[in-house]
Amino acid sequence: MDITKGACESSISKAITQWEKEYLGRGSLSVKTDILRDMIIVDLQGVLTPAEYSVCETQEGLLSIKRTRSKLVESDMENLYKMIYNMTQHEVKSFHTDLSSLTGERMMIFKMHQNIEALFNK
Repeated sequence: MDITKGACESSISKAITQWEKEYLGRGSLSVKTDILRDMIIVDLQGVLTPAEYSVCETQEGLLSIKRTRSKLVESDMENLYKMIYNMTQHEVKSFHTDLSSLTGERMMIFKMHQNIEALFNK
């Protein structure tokens, strides 16, 4: 690839933040992306609102928030896949995500078809 691994990771973080603001209506407090072998790991901090933290105090509320947030993210998977492709020129194989109601952090993992870390000049 023509750009460095760090520049690609930074671009993905910025794109995910912009996507959150445009699609979900608000962005996380911070985003860090790491490319590791055939995975793009995105760590989003501060994704829950104060009201969502309050709802998460019960098991039923926690499951409801997790389910709703997952459906929201997964409802725009096509655009997320396109975004990753546009920045890496490689297609996403699968996507995994989870949300911690305790820390308000979301992890997104884009599993790629090949080791994209090896494509960057060291």
